[in-house]
Amino acid sequence: MRIESDKDLRGMTRIGQICGLTLKLMLDSAEAGMSTRDLDDIGRDFMNRAGAVSAPIQAYGFPGYTCISLNDEAAHGIPRKNRLIQPGDLLNVDVSAVLEDYWGDTGASIVVPPTRPQLKKLCSATRRALELSIEMARPGQRANAIGRAVERLARKNGYRTLRQLGGHGVGRHIHEKPSIPNYYNRRNRDVLEDGMVLTLEPFFNAGRGKIQTEADGWTLRTTDGSLSAQYEHTVIINGAQPILVTQVEGGYV
Repeated sequence: MRIESDKDLRGMTRIGQICGLTLKLMLDSAEAGMSTRDLDDIGRDFMNRAGAVSAPIQAYGFPGYTCISLNDEAAHGIPRKNRLIQPGDLLNVDVSAVLEDYWGDTGASIVVPPTRPQLKKLCSATRRALELSIEMARPGQRANAIGRAVERLARKNGYRTLRQLGGHGVGRHIHEKPSIPNYYNRRNRDVLEDGMVLTLEPFFNAGRGKIQTEADGWTLRTTDGSLSAQYEHTVIINGAQPILVTQVEGGYV
């Protein structure tokens, strides 16, 4: 999507804030002993009060209002009543929603106390990759230059990126062009332009960087049982400073 009017800007800002506040509420509420379905219900109720609809349900018929992934689940984890959060778990929540034909998307990873130094480092490095992506998100920047910078940062910290997952256009649907990969793809010649709406979404992995789809048809799990972290904002390319529509006060991204 490209912002073409004040109405577009207001619409994207509104849904972005709903997504960001839903994510913050869910991560603030997460605690050991609760099920991922209970956590999803918190997100569902907040989105319902705001008048928004779950994007994964609307677009794909996903069996949950949000994606909740634990430990070696890299993404698209299905919320379940029998999936209990444990102390020390690496928890990722990805929230995307639609309101009045505007779509937003955000996500973050946390460690359920008690934390471990290796998980704290993984999350910190991945969050820094998101910050780096935002710093580079300017008109005229090539998408593959962002991917190259993210991949270099991952390697510097001893991680790999998940090549099957990355940023993308958003706004009129949950997944649009352009693709913003988390590695250098010389064939990707997309150039960022003012007004573009997209997600920046680095995934860092502590293992081989390979994932596979589980038998449920949704959950993406690492093939070697290694852990991954993800941080994501929806941004509007806006001259020297992109607009982070999913950023909220006290948020995790």
